[in-house]
Amino acid sequence: MDLFEYQARDMFEKHGVPVLAGEVITDPADAAEVAERVGADSGGVVVVKAQVKTGGRGKAGGVKLAKSAQEAQQHADDILGMDIKGHTVGTVMIAQGAQIEEEYYFSLLLDRTNRALLAMCSKEGGVEIETLAVERPEALAKVAVDPLVGIDEAKAAEIVEQAGFTSDQQAIAETLQTLWTVYHEEDATLVEVNPLVKTQDGRIIALDGKVTLDENADFRHDDRAGLVDSGAADPLEAKAKEKGLNYVKLDGNVGIIGNGAGLVMSTLDVVAYSGQELGEQDGVLATPANFLDIGGGASAQVMADGLEVILGDEQVRSVFVNVFGGITACDAVATGIVQALELLGDKENKPLVVRLDGNNVDEGRRILADAAHPMVTLADTMDGGARKAAELALDPTS
Repeated sequence: MDLFEYQARDMFEKHGVPVLAGEVITDPADAAEVAERVGADSGGVVVVKAQVKTGGRGKAGGVKLAKSAQEAQQHADDILGMDIKGHTVGTVMIAQGAQIEEEYYFSLLLDRTNRALLAMCSKEGGVEIETLAVERPEALAKVAVDPLVGIDEAKAAEIVEQAGFTSDQQAIAETLQTLWTVYHEEDATLVEVNPLVKTQDGRIIALDGKVTLDENADFRHDDRAGLVDSGAADPLEAKAKEKGLNYVKLDGNVGIIGNGAGLVMSTLDVVAYSGQELGEQDGVLATPANFLDIGGGASAQVMADGLEVILGDEQVRSVFVNVFGGITACDAVATGIVQALELLGDKENKPLVVRLDGNNVDEGRRILADAAHPMVTLADTMDGGARKAAELALDPTS
């Protein structure tokens, strides 16, 4: 789960990372009052910052300096409702201004390739780090971090030294250790500060923050519900999450259900290939509409929940159920499908292609054949099922 900047700022403050004052508003009428309060210690200077989960806010006009409360209100009025890379700004943060002497960069992230953590640090912050990494890789220090040790005093000193800092090493190292506390205590997969600044009075401050939290650790954090951006959540994904389904919405028209992430990913591929082979018909191309993994169990309720979510997608024109019977045998899966169709009743109004294979497959196919549901077509192979589902997405009568 990605956090908004203001949420990252509050999290930093909770763990002792030095930050500046900041408050969020959703109504520009509140901007002047908040700016006066937030800017009290910075000569009335504040920064009005769009709160969206994407980069490039500054270039898009979503970050503005204001030297008065009235100017802050005007900027807030301009920024609220702005579209930044497909994200509509519904909240802005009014942050205290700072007299910046130097800008740095720091991030700590999960390095899945090397199965470790990676700290990256540079004396050149406030720029697009991807560009810096390509054009001047020597300016970006990359230091492996043992997740069992983290960033202790020695590791912080190593990072600072490799980044080439010659002054303020102690203050910067202490801040890096505190950022490690955020990463560890909050079960994050990313903590990034760009820029980490040195102010003219010598303070080291996290002026901006980006945090990604590991949702697998939500059970350890009672306060996570308040961090969810429910307004931006896809309603189908939210519904699937409520039902405990592993579902991701895509932009296609062939709904997909499978058991096991690997099988579902393969199913996405074969459906996409089938769509490409068939080509566009009347401007429509058959492509996957979702990722839905029902896991090892395929009870009637789980299958009904999965189908209900997929059928609730207006873009879906056909559904492909691709199940390999293992611990849960194909006859149990078939029984679950039949019962799910009974539970759904009239909601099942789109053609359904079912391919079963594996443990007790013959009995599973017999159960589905005997049920003779008018919307169900049996497929013998994965490729055949994918092609049939793609054909039905293009022509439901085919």
